[in-house]
Amino acid sequence: MATNINLQPDLLADGIVSIKPLTETDFERLFAVAADPLIWELHPNHDRYKREVFQTFFDGAVASKTAFLIFDNATNQLIGSTRYYAYDAERSEVAIGFSFLSRKYWGGHYNRAIKTLLLDHAFGFVDTVLFHIGAGNLRSQRATAKFGVQKIREMNLDPTTKIAADYEYQLLKKDWMEAKTRRP
Repeated sequence: MATNINLQPDLLADGIVSIKPLTETDFERLFAVAADPLIWELHPNHDRYKREVFQTFFDGAVASKTAFLIFDNATNQLIGSTRYYAYDAERSEVAIGFSFLSRKYWGGHYNRAIKTLLLDHAFGFVDTVLFHIGAGNLRSQRATAKFGVQKIREMNLDPTTKIAADYEYQLLKKDWMEAKTRRP
């Protein structure tokens, strides 16, 4: 695997979306998207639509230096955010997550376009991509399942609870490449 990786390239794009690095000046315009309570209703942090809660999320995203803004290419409208995290060179893996989209963009081809761009980029330097999804977030579980991921364990990402509140899924590079050859 490549030793010179870039977890925040300047641009990932296709005909549907463009993914660009998040910066500290992007708070207000991203919060305008995130302020919808229904975006977060199935998420473990269901109050992330509140400014002070979102500020903590945003600050972590900026500090990660691996977060992105997502734009609809047809309108150049900001529609959400995502990021890479938990990169482990020794295990040759990285996670994709902390993702959200404006409700207008749910259920269509946007999520597939976003994940395809992120997966293609990640598999240039790792053999495994992980996804961590809240146990109650059925919407994200269904959307991620479309990529051929395998649930590998139940876990607890929140130290304030004692129950396994999250699922970990993995997608192997070989499976992703094989699936891409079968797509029309």
